[in-house]
Amino acid sequence: MQLCVVRLLLLHVLGTVDQFLIFFTRSARDTGMANNRNCGISFRSEKMSRIQLFLQHDAAYACIAEFGEIGLIEFSDLNLSVNEFQRKYINEVRRCDEMERKLRYVEKEAQKCIPEEIRDMGEDPETPMPSEMFDLELQFERLDDELREANSNKETLSKNKLELMELLQILRETQGFFADAEIALNPAPQGSEEGHTDPGVDALSPKFGFITGVISRERLASFERMLWRACRGNVFLRQAAIDLPLVDPVSGEVVDKCVFVIFFQGEQLRTKVKKICEGYKATMYPCPDSQSERKDMAAGVLTRIEDIQTVLSQTEEHQRRILSGAARNIRVWFAKVRKIKAVYHVLNLCNIQKAIVAEGWCPSNDIDLVHGAARRGTERSGTDIPAIINTMETTKTPPTYHKTNKFTYAFQAIVDAYFGHGLIMFLFALWMILNEKRFNAEKGASEIWLTIYGGRYIILLMGLFSIYTGFLYNDAFSKSVNIFGSSWSLENTFTDMNVTANTILTTPTIQLNPIYTYTPNSPYPLGVDPVWNLSKNKISFMNSYKMKLSVILGVAQMMFGVFLSLANHSYFNNKINILAEFIPQVIFLTSIMGYLCVMIVIKWIKFDASVSAVAPSLLITLIDMFLLKAHPHDLYAGQWYVEKILLVVAVLCIPWMLLLKPLVIRAQHRRSRLVRGISLRSVPIPLRF
Repeated sequence: MQLCVVRLLLLHVLGTVDQFLIFFTRSARDTGMANNRNCGISFRSEKMSRIQLFLQHDAAYACIAEFGEIGLIEFSDLNLSVNEFQRKYINEVRRCDEMERKLRYVEKEAQKCIPEEIRDMGEDPETPMPSEMFDLELQFERLDDELREANSNKETLSKNKLELMELLQILRETQGFFADAEIALNPAPQGSEEGHTDPGVDALSPKFGFITGVISRERLASFERMLWRACRGNVFLRQAAIDLPLVDPVSGEVVDKCVFVIFFQGEQLRTKVKKICEGYKATMYPCPDSQSERKDMAAGVLTRIEDIQTVLSQTEEHQRRILSGAARNIRVWFAKVRKIKAVYHVLNLCNIQKAIVAEGWCPSNDIDLVHGAARRGTERSGTDIPAIINTMETTKTPPTYHKTNKFTYAFQAIVDAYFGHGLIMFLFALWMILNEKRFNAEKGASEIWLTIYGGRYIILLMGLFSIYTGFLYNDAFSKSVNIFGSSWSLENTFTDMNVTANTILTTPTIQLNPIYTYTPNSPYPLGVDPVWNLSKNKISFMNSYKMKLSVILGVAQMMFGVFLSLANHSYFNNKINILAEFIPQVIFLTSIMGYLCVMIVIKWIKFDASVSAVAPSLLITLIDMFLLKAHPHDLYAGQWYVEKILLVVAVLCIPWMLLLKPLVIRAQHRRSRLVRGISLRSVPIPLRF
């Protein structure tokens, strides 16, 4: 057991390498500066400098665009008292929103018609100048108008085609309906929907009329019941399903419909039937009385369908040409518009006077890059007055910033989102890494794929650590593997436990006493002994075992994090944080959770198989510690007194952590106000007459 604990502790040291890297690459979520991937791992954040920029109005746009290209400045809002909708460049931001809306519409239509032609070629265009913004607006406006006109024409033609196809189906199906109606009603129908008589059906009485139309198949049953109840059975309904696929011109989905004919007698029933048809959104079509007229009408409808299909094909080809030209540039256009919008958003953060004043944070080691970007922006704008960049002294807390590369990028991303698990994950990540060049050229537009591909290195390491953990827990797809042979044996069972071979063969379960059946000083070499996979108490044993290990490793991680805070406090020479945060945190954590870890180790060492029956429960022991109750069985001499002292110390650490630092800061604030007051009173007041 002790050897297994040591192995799992070594596993934790190896397995937390990824979490260690996460600490190294951690950055604040609100900095937005983690996209610079030019460097690797660093112990702490880059040293940040507060800078102030003075930009000429003509050069401000180009300079900020260059700053955005290097991605090293986090701008501060100098207009907190100004409403977002009252800032100088809000109209430009709205123009960018409008361009984005039009591009999203074009992209949506392209995804429906030609999704294969939308590709991300990895281009990173320069930020367009304000003069180019107007050209982009005109181009997008013209593209939007052409596409909407083509879509409108296509929708109108598709709707006309749908109506003609439904009418054609009615004309083809009604011949059988009229024949059946002649047999069922015997008298001749009065005529068409308009009440004309049918000279082609002499045997029918002129007292009956009919209405023809098309209805959705899912509404047919309810439609038929409503007709029967509202008309009290005084109508005769015939219907037939339309086998041809009918496409809704608005939604583009295939709809199932049925042709129907309703025979009735009298104008009151006609009015009632029409209202029911309108209520169920049935489409009614006129139908001629005689068979010859229906044939002539069907031929004319068929000709019109062919003509509409020709025009519709030409319209779709025109729409495809429009979208094909836009699909090749849609990603570049999106990038340009978003860069323009970002520049104007930063300009809205600036203080606009005779010059544009901006403030922000940048890495101290990269200030030269900021100066270079300012020079390029000034040259691009065509002005002669350079930008002025000053480094400011400030007491404000700087943002956290870590430079990352393609390897450490995924570890930093885990700060915002956590990932997950084994052999399949490892192989999948290895496949992505081996094909990295191909995927960099063909990343596609899928957000899910880009997320997975960006985390390929962390998936690789987590899969590798999961495989190692599976070996230690001897768990591969919930199955154990007996590689080295079990350390449990039944050789001494027959003599020491008075068990016979017949007992083993006939008894469903046998409890193995480790005193007789476990080979001493020869634990399973790697991980958990595979015999536990056959035991009925496997779950309770493994849960208890893993829980104790998790407590030890979790407390070790927490203690590691607390000592990392000590490194930061020492680096910034923050003595009050060491005194009021680090020391009480260590004492509190050690007094409660550290003491629990010590009890776990003592229990492992002190209680073997021969005395395990009297081993105390650690959970009950910890509860009794908080209730100041004595234990039936102590782990060591004087346990109750030690626990009382630890509990009192832990309770005292709570006000120490919560009150000491605020009181010290309050005293410092009062002292500074007092010093300022004395200095003001010491200034001589001139005497005036």
